[in-house]
Amino acid sequence: MVQPAATPPNHQATQQFLSSVLSQRGPSSLPYTEDTKWLIRQHLLSLIANYPSLEPKTATFTHNDGRSVNLLQADGTIPMPFQGVTYNIPIIIWLMDSYPRHPPCAYVNPTRDMIIKRPHPHVNPSGLVSVPYLQNWIYPSSNLVDLVRELSAVFGRDPPLYSQRRPNPNPSPSPSPTPNFAANPSSISHSSSFGSLGPSGGHTGYPRPMNRPYPPSPYGGSSSSSSGVVPGRQQTEDAAEVYKRNAINKIVETVHGDIMQLRKAREVEMEGLFSAQAVLKRREEEINKGLMEMQDEKEGLEAQLQVVLMNTDVLEAWVRENNEKTKVNAGDLDVDNVFECIDPLSKQMLECTAADLAIEDVVYSLDKAVQEGAVPFDQYLRNVRLLSREQFFHRATATKVRAVQMQAQVASMAARAPHYAS
Repeated sequence: MVQPAATPPNHQATQQFLSSVLSQRGPSSLPYTEDTKWLIRQHLLSLIANYPSLEPKTATFTHNDGRSVNLLQADGTIPMPFQGVTYNIPIIIWLMDSYPRHPPCAYVNPTRDMIIKRPHPHVNPSGLVSVPYLQNWIYPSSNLVDLVRELSAVFGRDPPLYSQRRPNPNPSPSPSPTPNFAANPSSISHSSSFGSLGPSGGHTGYPRPMNRPYPPSPYGGSSSSSSGVVPGRQQTEDAAEVYKRNAINKIVETVHGDIMQLRKAREVEMEGLFSAQAVLKRREEEINKGLMEMQDEKEGLEAQLQVVLMNTDVLEAWVRENNEKTKVNAGDLDVDNVFECIDPLSKQMLECTAADLAIEDVVYSLDKAVQEGAVPFDQYLRNVRLLSREQFFHRATATKVRAVQMQAQVASMAARAPHYAS
């Protein structure tokens, strides 16, 4: 097992770099939506924590239609276990404009002494990677750590790169070397600067190979090596080993399919929980609204209660004042003088009301007399006209007196309000 020699980058510096580039505004800002920038930052921090050989940067990505945009990328190597030895595969993961709602773009980034295997089921000649995890990307559960983990497993089953041997400066009569199915061992050093561009400053649809100081492959060199995995080895392998390897690959694919089905089921369950949460929030708003209405109604009832208490106080005071009079005049009670007005306005109101009701009784009696023929019709009209005129004046006087009394009552209540408030 080859131990990686790369030193993990400073986690605090990575956090500061991501916070800086994601918080920029204006023409130089990154094209990601505001509601996803925090999730993008968390994805990259988790990726760097699990795979320190990857490094977050910003670079210019040129689409196939010629449109250029400044995007985030994770540049470096990922581990690839192959036949008991761990190698590092150089790769670039681009976070596109619509990330994380849509999957990123991953490219194998071969060095000068590497070439891409053709054909490869998951890597095209330009280096673009296509694996089931990218095709089944599900927002928001899918993430970069799981993506790199699957890339490492897929590349371990079928390495995407050849390590091409370099020509020997002193040629010998030995036959020309053959490319091997292997990748560089993990002894790669990375630049510690964040946000640096590639050598070309941009990419036309896919990243161009970057001239970084990768060490030569252990399968290269001028001398013949028996440790390389030459193509003829598959022909001499034992049938039991081949069957075992195929069975393991089949089991891995089956487990991966089961995991994807389980993930989809959990996504459906999560959507149901989100819907239930929305319903609960709506009910919470309705309950808060009803509570506010009940609070307002309570305040209105308390105000009415204060008015009732004030009126009760007035009535009790009146009963106490007139209770003695009732006891004194209990023997010779005069019905006409049973009520005594407290002030001239009350007396005038009583007289006007009594006169109004008396005129009502007279007009009713005249109506009955006309219907029975006891009073001539012209005399009925003349009397009703006179009575109506007199009734109008009594009612107008009563209305004015009532208005004055209401003003006096309001002034009295205002004077007593501090007593009840305390």
